[in-house]
Amino acid sequence: MRLGLIVNPIAGVGGRVGLKGSDGAETVRRALALGAVPQANARAVRALDRLRAEAPAGSFALVAASGPMGEDAARAAGFAPDVVGGPLPEDTSAEDTARIARHMAGSVDLLLVAGGDGTAADVLEAVGATVPVLGIPAGVKIHSAVFAVSPEAAGALAAAVVRREPLRLAEAEVLDLDEDAYRRGEIAPRLLGFLRVPQARRLVQARKAPSPAGDEVAMAAIAADVVERMERSRAYVLGPGTTVRAIAERLGLPKTLVGVDVVRDGNLVAADVAEDALLAIVAEGPAAVVVTPVGGQGFVFGRGNQQIGPRVLREVGREHVIVVATAWKLASLAGLPLRVDTGDPEVDTRLAGHVLVTTGYRDRAVYRIEA
Repeated sequence: MRLGLIVNPIAGVGGRVGLKGSDGAETVRRALALGAVPQANARAVRALDRLRAEAPAGSFALVAASGPMGEDAARAAGFAPDVVGGPLPEDTSAEDTARIARHMAGSVDLLLVAGGDGTAADVLEAVGATVPVLGIPAGVKIHSAVFAVSPEAAGALAAAVVRREPLRLAEAEVLDLDEDAYRRGEIAPRLLGFLRVPQARRLVQARKAPSPAGDEVAMAAIAADVVERMERSRAYVLGPGTTVRAIAERLGLPKTLVGVDVVRDGNLVAADVAEDALLAIVAEGPAAVVVTPVGGQGFVFGRGNQQIGPRVLREVGREHVIVVATAWKLASLAGLPLRVDTGDPEVDTRLAGHVLVTTGYRDRAVYRIEA
């Protein structure tokens, strides 16, 4: 069996620095200038480490795109890959992803792709349904249903494919957003098409599900509860989403819909902050983080809110993470757990376990978080 590997080396680079995406050369330059550290290769290595641990030795060959687009991660994980794609330019592009995907499509049994929605869209355009694909999540906004829930889950599922377990291949949606509109708070995902993805219920994420119309009353009840329980002098980090925005509205404050803001004692301390600025704020004194899971997917951290990174969460502490969700949003998970994918497996493990979710005014639900 032959597995292909393509890594978008700059996927997710804009997340921690608050740029809400990584599409376009200018966004990448801005992210790097702000101190962003690319994470995609490290996440690919985590997936390959799990694949290597769970697949029988000698049972497959790994074909990797050259250099930073796959080869580097493969060698870091202890593989000696067959390298394709030739020399790459210093700044790789969507065209490189598409070209290498087309080259691999006829010769691999499964194509592993590390990136985000934009990378999945590039692969879709290049190969369509000609080869099974599995995404290693490494982007900022990951709305598509072609990604595993974590790098380790991608490796485990790839190993199951290598072991020839009877997995179902299903058409999974590839969604993408206009990042410029997203930065303005306009969320309008477009369905671009479908890729064939091996399915395992707890290993592959669902597509993002939007909140239904008419959920405003439930959000207002959640907001009333959270505001009533706010402590004086404590900074509250408000994550993205309409449910959390209702809390700011209850306080009479503006809220960036897809950004992270901070309030204290009824005042706006900072708006649309990046990870470093956020860390400085929470280090000043007591703080809490208020987040809502992604509808249909259940991610509490690691999808669209990378500004609230592992360093911030260590400083705040698990006991000061406040999870809010309407009853509909929990029901949309169909019994699957809430999830965390912060980029730091140790922090993910600390966050795992049962948590009280605020679902209304003085209403709570006990729900499990899995790493």
